[in-house]
Amino acid sequence: MSVISDVSIPPARTAAVSRRFYITAWRWHFYAGLYVAPFMLMLAVTGLIMLWTATISGRDGEKIYSVAPQASLAPVSAQAEAAFGEVAGQIVQYIAPRTAEQASLFRVNQGDASYMVAVDPYTAKALGHWDRRNGLYDLADSIHGTLLIGDVGDRLIEIAAGFGIVLVITGLYLWWPRDNSGFSSVLVPQLSAKGRQLWKSLHLSIGFYVSLILVVFLLSGLTWAGVWGEKFTQAWSTFPAEKWDNVPLSDLTHASLNYNGVKEVPWALEQTQMPASGSQAGISGTPEGQPVTLDAIITLARALGFDQRFQLGFPASETGVWSISRDTMSNDSANPLHDRIVHIDQYTGRILADVGFADYGLAGKAMAAGIAFHEGDMGLWNLVLVTAFCLAIIFLSVSGFVMWFKRRPRGATRLVAPTVSEPGPLWKTGAIVMLGVSLLFPLSGAVLVAVLLLDLLVIRHIAPLKKTLS
Repeated sequence: MSVISDVSIPPARTAAVSRRFYITAWRWHFYAGLYVAPFMLMLAVTGLIMLWTATISGRDGEKIYSVAPQASLAPVSAQAEAAFGEVAGQIVQYIAPRTAEQASLFRVNQGDASYMVAVDPYTAKALGHWDRRNGLYDLADSIHGTLLIGDVGDRLIEIAAGFGIVLVITGLYLWWPRDNSGFSSVLVPQLSAKGRQLWKSLHLSIGFYVSLILVVFLLSGLTWAGVWGEKFTQAWSTFPAEKWDNVPLSDLTHASLNYNGVKEVPWALEQTQMPASGSQAGISGTPEGQPVTLDAIITLARALGFDQRFQLGFPASETGVWSISRDTMSNDSANPLHDRIVHIDQYTGRILADVGFADYGLAGKAMAAGIAFHEGDMGLWNLVLVTAFCLAIIFLSVSGFVMWFKRRPRGATRLVAPTVSEPGPLWKTGAIVMLGVSLLFPLSGAVLVAVLLLDLLVIRHIAPLKKTLS
């Protein structure tokens, strides 16, 4: 007779192991939150400022002035003359009005200074001017992207975004119903609870509902970051300039069309070389044998299907090109499928390049859609959703602090982090998650390794420091 031994794990031990894994996830969530929460709070607040400033006055200030529609429009060349009369300098950009009640905008450079000039498109009368990229939107955008400290700020935010993924994963693990409780206990906040339990219930429920959107925001934001974005993902997914057959290329890339660090060019094109004027390359554009004037370029733009708001970049040098563009990055359109940029030889008027959404790679298409969603450009529903999302992130950041404060003993001189006291096996799933974050987000991974080494070699050997951080 054979005897089959019972090798199953006793229920008590299984519960202990599960509890250990729960505390481990909570500990990671706690420490990641210490670093990430202040950044999330900053990103949500500045994001709301940009969202509503763009909605009320326009990203470029196009809603500051309103005009009375008339039967006909003045030539854009006459509007440009009015802009030059308002601010003498080099006109480098024209932005067509989105609606019949909005003014035309011209960007005029005076040395290192840059101004926006509003012009009535019907009467060609200048309405006023202001410093470009020097308003509330732009201050919020600079804080949002660099903390006003350049590359250092960009890297700090990138690290926070990478650890934000850890927060989402560990948060969902902590959210999962346990102890025979159903999903309703976490899908619906327990408003009858009191004190810390009420804060915890609201934190769990709201955190669950915004987790997927948060991942989309983190990834779309990370793709603009200096390491993971520009050097890791963008480098291999940019639009290849080689697709423009027999077209001379400039030493400049499309990133040169950005101004003062503000992202305006579609992500998939930033690292792509610009075409150059001065050859017979390209296909038919403006009428042959006629001067390539500003009005001729505008007529061509309309013929190519650029209606309502679009932007026209003027040639910046002897080899520069006219660049007609419409994209969600610049708030021109609410539909990323309509993204398009056309480059025209300044001497021949021939079209050197015509790139649209369909020409982007998979990552470029995802970014075009992701940024439009990220900025709330897809319509009223998107505006409302992003507003609610930012408010939710503010609540999660604040409630995390409140829960810690309520759990912390009065007078405690340490962080009071969750402590894994009972010994047990390695949490393989958790280890794989942390390894995955390290591989996918190298800057966050490098910081994670550095912190682990610091803990192993320094912190655990200095009792007062270990106590303070525990």
